[in-house]
Amino acid sequence: MDGTKRCNIRPGLRVSIVLKEDQQIGKRTEGIVRDILTNSPAHPHGIKVRLESGEVGRVKEIFD
Repeated sequence: MDGTKRCNIRPGLRVSIVLKEDQQIGKRTEGIVRDILTNSPAHPHGIKVRLESGEVGRVKEIFD
């Protein structure tokens, strides 16, 4: 699914994100969404979320 659209993301989903400090190398972190931080309906670099672990990043992939 598309991580650039807010309507595709909800708390409890397992996602892959890129943390701010990992943007240059593209390293991804997996986790469960706790909060959606982006208010707009879409963002070209991915919707910003907070994982249950507390890490914040932009969604690159959504797992079903």
